[in-house]
Amino acid sequence: MFTPMSVYLDNAATSFPKPSTVYLAVERYMREIGTSPGRGTYSRARAADEVVARARAALARLLNIPRADRLVFTSNVTESLNLAIKGAVRPGDHVVTTAMEHNAVWRCLKALESEGVIEVAVAPCGRDGTLDPDDLLSLLRPATRLIVMVHASNVTGTLMPVEAVASAARLRGISLLLDAAQTAGAYELDVQALGVDLLAFTGHKGLLGPQGTGGLYIRDGIVLRPLKEGGTGSESVLERQPDELPDRYEAGTLNGPGIAGLGAAAEFLLAEGIRRVAEHERALTREALGRLSKIPGLLVYGPKDPDRQVGVISFNLSGISPADLAYALDEMYGIMVRAGLHCAPQAHRSLGTIDQGTVRASFSYLSTTSDVERLAGALHDIASR
Repeated sequence: MFTPMSVYLDNAATSFPKPSTVYLAVERYMREIGTSPGRGTYSRARAADEVVARARAALARLLNIPRADRLVFTSNVTESLNLAIKGAVRPGDHVVTTAMEHNAVWRCLKALESEGVIEVAVAPCGRDGTLDPDDLLSLLRPATRLIVMVHASNVTGTLMPVEAVASAARLRGISLLLDAAQTAGAYELDVQALGVDLLAFTGHKGLLGPQGTGGLYIRDGIVLRPLKEGGTGSESVLERQPDELPDRYEAGTLNGPGIAGLGAAAEFLLAEGIRRVAEHERALTREALGRLSKIPGLLVYGPKDPDRQVGVISFNLSGISPADLAYALDEMYGIMVRAGLHCAPQAHRSLGTIDQGTVRASFSYLSTTSDVERLAGALHDIASR
């Protein structure tokens, strides 16, 4: 049972708690607006439109997207990745990815490959989750249409060499899709400086927003096939999806309450300053790595360097399974972490942990040094037994 004394360290799955403004924005939308955005001209419908537009603009500022209409809302990063991948490739295309990808990328690519639509090549990664960009670039072919890569691993937190890959991809006319599930909101992200063509993100992790929210940045000049068709509230006489963004990719009623909360979260992060947010998580990661390194029998995976990873740390303790260790941390110490493969089996093959997985602790901007101290103390206590 969750109590005020509990410590929540599963922010790589869903951040908790949220800023108070997020809760208030969701409630206000539900109680005072409650209508479908883009579906009317009466006052409350216009208010819904304003909430969505304000959220889109805030996220565009946060990610340095030059035009807010190039950001389309989705239900999560999985939908964003499916839209980007399935909308970009054509039969006979070649796609390159990495060995640290989440199943949201891996299963989508493998489904298309099994259907004979595309061929997939996988760049190997080191046992610390790192990627040598030359290993990826060596896999490119004339038929390569798309590179898909995670920005930071959800297993080890390892940051990938995005700029080097993006530069090479642009010279070859290959689109780069970046999975920013673990970095959006928690790390400085600038889509123009990075040089990415597509950036997928979710709202409920580092962005500190509600579940059921996400988005996809689509660079000007990139045209994707829609993942779904339906009502948009515009150009209703057409028998196909409108060409204009964001309507082309936002069929059906948007998650108004969720987007209201996500917009409030983005404004919170803008006010706090993303550098301050990133430095706080970096400091927590540094503190955790230092403390965990002193626990006998504890093996930490990944770069073990706060400048080369985000606030995600995976570890195992000798003599106890990840599942049992996570259970003990929760039941005996009130510390919530995640155990298993974290929906990223390819990453665990790279680490050599595919047979058992790992325990993962992950921080957010609202995590504290006290949380880290309690985790380290509990692990030291368990190890000493």
